[in-house]
Amino acid sequence: MRGFSAMASPLRRMAPITVRQNSRRCFSNSPNLQVTWGFIGLGRMGYPMARNLRAKLPAEDVLFIQDINTAASKKFLEENPEGVRIASNVREVAEKSENIITVLPEPHHVSGVYKQMLEPPSLLKDGFTAKERLFIDCSTIDPMTSQSVASAAHSSKQGRFIDAPMSGGVVGAQAGTLTFMIGAAPDVVDKATKVLSMMGRRVLHLGEQGAGLQGKLANNYLLALNNIATAEAMNMGIQWGLDPKALAGMINISTGKCWPSEVNNPVPGVIEGSPASRGYEGGFGISLASKDLKLAIKAAKESKIKLALGETAQAFYTEVENAENCKGRDFSVVYRHLGGKE
Repeated sequence: MRGFSAMASPLRRMAPITVRQNSRRCFSNSPNLQVTWGFIGLGRMGYPMARNLRAKLPAEDVLFIQDINTAASKKFLEENPEGVRIASNVREVAEKSENIITVLPEPHHVSGVYKQMLEPPSLLKDGFTAKERLFIDCSTIDPMTSQSVASAAHSSKQGRFIDAPMSGGVVGAQAGTLTFMIGAAPDVVDKATKVLSMMGRRVLHLGEQGAGLQGKLANNYLLALNNIATAEAMNMGIQWGLDPKALAGMINISTGKCWPSEVNNPVPGVIEGSPASRGYEGGFGISLASKDLKLAIKAAKESKIKLALGETAQAFYTEVENAENCKGRDFSVVYRHLGGKE
């Protein structure tokens, strides 16, 4: 399905929310209809995503934020004082928000957070709003965990859940240029697209719930393999005496061309400004590449899909990740671990 560009107009106002009249009431008496939003997970990706979301929302809307790192929540509020509230826990986010976005590190974090939000299953009765929620999980996790969480949300009829992993890294999150791959029922795609377009440039609907993650993991599996293959090919040619830039230039107009060869070449000096040319700083961390590869292999095994190269590549990434001169670096540092000339 064709990706969508960012929406210029704000999200259409929804029906008035049912408000519990108590001391926690934090809306004004403005005649404008307000929409409440929730954002859980203010890490390296989530923080700039939440900032971009708040900047695109109408002034009268309220964004409830929550992170296990209370310092991150406080800092966000200090930098974005208008229309932001810190929730005391994730259940409060669920109770007070119509649209909830989660950006979490690992599958068990996603399971735990959604369990706290969905239990007891009384959001529509006792919550800040009586509307059915829209839960958008932007975490990169395994499809089975995501489907389990979706089942809990849908069977309790408290909300609609979609998976929306993203591509673009921290730089894309900061610039608002992320690409989201979503798995969602057709009738919720337009609404989800409007929400995600406030934090990114493209939204690609790949199919029903779970399809976004499956697409993301398939892509990152290929990326992980291409990264190793590019490092090996570049090292091979350079060891034979070829000029690194000439070799890369030839590859990039030939059949070996791929993102790791053309954009993120692992040899220092070949691509100006690339992580390799900055001591392998920044970029797509080796630990994240290893994590996504593990998730892809796990999901493939669960579906009884045969892989020829995955486990060999995973063993190599684990080796690189644990090497003292490679820890915390961009995943193109595999070239260094191969003994490549720097």
